Amino acid sequence: MIKYLYLFAALSGFCSVACGAFGAHALGALLEPRLLAAFKTGVQYQMSHSLVLLITLLFMALKGENPQLKFSCCAFAGGIVLFSGSLYLIALTELRWLGPVTPIGGVLLLSGWLLLAIGVWRNTSKD
Repeated sequence: MIKYLYLFAALSGFCSVACGAFGAHALGALLEPRLLAAFKTGVQYQMSHSLVLLITLLFMALKGENPQLKFSCCAFAGGIVLFSGSLYLIALTELRWLGPVTPIGGVLLLSGWLLLAIGVWRNTSKD
């Protein structure tokens, strides 16, 4: 599972750069400002959480795994897909029914941060 999370983090970082370039160069003239802002928010959250996912995986490689850190990584991955993915789709398609998906992704991202805090505390409490 860890190998797939590394792959996900790398591909997610790649996709966030691609989406950012696409948004900056192709969507600026096509989308109304609120939709472009939603798209940009998706890019920002995807990149920052791709990086924290990668850092968490590297931390586990150095300090050892624990269930909280593993669940943290899964929460970050799921949050990226649901939060950023829904924002991209809303911006590009204006499908309003996707609106409730975004906060679910946000809750997963928040959960990832809390689990990360618990997992780091448990892995470093001996230091």
